[in-house]
Amino acid sequence: MELSCKSEYALLALMELSLHYSKGEPLRICQIAAEQSIPDRYLEQLLATLRRGGFVKSQRGAKGGYLLTREPWKVTLLNVVSCIEGFEANAKEAKSPQTTDGVVLCEVWQEVRQAAETVLEKYTLQDLVDKRNAHQQVDLMYYI
Repeated sequence: MELSCKSEYALLALMELSLHYSKGEPLRICQIAAEQSIPDRYLEQLLATLRRGGFVKSQRGAKGGYLLTREPWKVTLLNVVSCIEGFEANAKEAKSPQTTDGVVLCEVWQEVRQAAETVLEKYTLQDLVDKRNAHQQVDLMYYI
């Protein structure tokens, strides 16, 4: 299984906002896009979805931009991916398999889905930021 580009960009944007959460300063779309190499227009759409999902809020004005609405350690990756991909809606839309083979595939896919959700539920935005910082520390050690 692979994370969709949409979810990946959303998580990258939220990681960037998480890095600046303690400062309480909003980030503009162009700042997030430049730092995370996300196309501006696409990021705009993702942030609108995340705003409707209650993950970010926008602030207008000269010092405007986007802010996280919750602490990074309270937002799981499953929360974000579910908002972006619509996990719950997809699960309800699945039609009942007509054949035994279809039932078997459906059962295995359910198991795969449950495993993925378990992993995504285990990690928060803060965990991603901590892992990022740890990787940067390791990279710095190679240059000394």
